Amino acid sequence: MLPPAVAFLPEITFQTSRASGPGGQNVNKVESRVELRWHLQASQVLTEAQKALILEKLAPQLTTEGLLLLVAQDDRSQLRNKEIVLTRFHQLLDKSLRRPKPRRATRPSAGAVRKRLEGKKIQSDKKANRRRPD
Repeated sequence: MLPPAVAFLPEITFQTSRASGPGGQNVNKVESRVELRWHLQASQVLTEAQKALILEKLAPQLTTEGLLLLVAQDDRSQLRNKEIVLTRFHQLLDKSLRRPKPRRATRPSAGAVRKRLEGKKIQSDKKANRRRPD
């Protein structure tokens, strides 16, 4: 179970910069792009098992120092971009901590096997009828 997003706030650092995209002349003056930085190994909110699972699943998204970087520049407002990046962060962690449901092996039903074999027989007869008689 993942702790609430508020528990991670002391461990997260935010950096702002000028964003590209909508905003008109406002883009050149306001730092609305928000970058979230979180160090996985330094986290005290998660257990070691959770850290290992996240490290395994998010390895391509982590920097060499073990930092997770997420960026939001969707909105013109810095505050809204901060909310967006926090939501993405929490969803990413939640998704990476979910274990896939184990697959249970099943056998095809007798009807399905029969239907498959009948289809193969029809196809075989079709091709046999195309051959030149000996």
